[in-house]
Amino acid sequence: MSQDKAAPAPVAEQGSRNFLLRVAAALVLAPTAIAIAYVGGWAWAALGTAVAIGLFLEWLSIVGAARDFRVLVIGCLTLLVCGIGLMFDKTGPAMLAAALGVGGLAVLGDQPRRWTTSGLGYAATALIASILIRLDPEYGFTALVLVLLIVWGSDIGGYFAGRSIGGPKLWPRVSPKKTWAGAIGGLVLSLLVGLGFALAGFGKVLPLLMLAAVLSTVSQLGDLFESAVKRRFGVKDSSHIIPGHGGLLDRLDGYVAAVALAVLIGLTRGSLDGIGRGLMVW
Repeated sequence: MSQDKAAPAPVAEQGSRNFLLRVAAALVLAPTAIAIAYVGGWAWAALGTAVAIGLFLEWLSIVGAARDFRVLVIGCLTLLVCGIGLMFDKTGPAMLAAALGVGGLAVLGDQPRRWTTSGLGYAATALIASILIRLDPEYGFTALVLVLLIVWGSDIGGYFAGRSIGGPKLWPRVSPKKTWAGAIGGLVLSLLVGLGFALAGFGKVLPLLMLAAVLSTVSQLGDLFESAVKRRFGVKDSSHIIPGHGGLLDRLDGYVAAVALAVLIGLTRGSLDGIGRGLMVW
C-alpha cells in the first residue's frame, strides 16, 4: 500500500519541473520578443521570417510532409523572399511572393496538397501580419505589444483558471485538458490587459475592452485549431524547441490568429501603414 501511495510523487515532480521550465522560458522569450519589436525594422522582420519558417517546418512535420523536398524548398524560399520584401518596405512584391508560393504548393505538392498549402498560408499570414502591424511609426509598437499581452494574458489566465477551478471541458474531442473555466479565466485576464492600456492613456476604455475580448476569443480558437490539426495526425507537440512549451506552433497558435484579425480590424479603420492607429484610436 505504501508503494501505491508514493507512486504519484514522480508525476507531481515532473509537473512541477515542467511548470518551472515554462516560467523560465517565458521570462527569457517574452522580454526578448518585446525588445526586438521595439527596435522594429529589419530586426523585427528578420525575427518574423525566422519564426515563420520554423512554423512552416513544424507544420510539415505534423502533417507528414517534412521529407518532401519540393515542398520544403518552395515554402522556405517563399517565406524568405516575403520576409526580405517586407524588410525593405516592398509590401506588394512580398504579398505577390506569398501568393505565388502558396499557388506553387497547390500545384506541385506531392503530399496532400490542402495540408501543405494551408501550412504555408498559415506561416505567411503570421509573417505578414506581424510586420504590417509594426509598420505604423506612431502606434505600431503599442498595438503589437497590446496584441501580444492580450494573447499572453489569455494563455496565462486560461492555464491557472483551468488548473485551479477545473470543471466542464471546453471541447474534449479536440483538447481534453481545456475547460470552460480556463476559457473564462483567459478572457478575464485579457480584459484586464485592455483596461490597463486604457487607464494608461493608450485608448478609450470600451473599445479596448471590446478589442481585448474579441482577440482573446480568437486567440483561444486559434489554439483549438492547432490542437485539432495535431489530433487529426496523432501528434502531441509540434516540436520540443521551447522548454516546457513544446514547439513554435504550440506557443504561437493563438498569436497567429489574434494578430491576423488585429491587422484586418486595423485595415478597416486605417491605411496599410496606419494599422496600429486603426486599432488604438477610436
